[in-house]
Amino acid sequence: MTTRASFTRMQDSTRDDWKVISGEFMGFAKGLPERVLAHLKVLEGDYGGFPVDRYTHSLQTATRALRDGRDEEYVVCALLHDIGDTLGSFNHPDIAAAILKPFVSEDNLWMVQHHGIFQGRYFFHHIGMNRDMREQFRAHPCFERTAEFCELYDNPAFDAAAETLPIAEFEPIVRRVFAQPRNTIYKAAVDPQASGPAAA
Repeated sequence: MTTRASFTRMQDSTRDDWKVISGEFMGFAKGLPERVLAHLKVLEGDYGGFPVDRYTHSLQTATRALRDGRDEEYVVCALLHDIGDTLGSFNHPDIAAAILKPFVSEDNLWMVQHHGIFQGRYFFHHIGMNRDMREQFRAHPCFERTAEFCELYDNPAFDAAAETLPIAEFEPIVRRVFAQPRNTIYKAAVDPQASGPAAA
């Protein structure tokens, strides 16, 4: 990088400054899928006492969703649902949801953000917590979707002998899902075709 903005306070920035910054941002943003995949790899070897490491669990959850015919966005949610484990030890679903938010539907976002409570159905009672904590969301339209995600994909994905596709199977899917944000305050800046209130 040879050109930089000249301001010391953002309030003094100019359109030319933002041309420089925007030019850098677009290139940086294109690398997001690779950074996400690299961070997912950090989970490899991190067992935390579980039967498989968190990386294998992530791959296995996504494998189950893919083999079940789920669409690419859903599969990426399955792959990344626990990516926040390293930085959000006490709120990992929030980290995953924050990463996915610009790229996925509201239903899939809600599913990822709440999967921790729903997964608790299978173990909270062993650690002195209420296994029915998810019932507070019983009336929510995404309740069954999230319960199903945990039952079919998250809950059983701790089997070292189960099919676990390599990350190479998912890399192109991640790149496609992360190719274009659809839910961001910066939509007008990243999508010249955007117009109306959503682009404001």
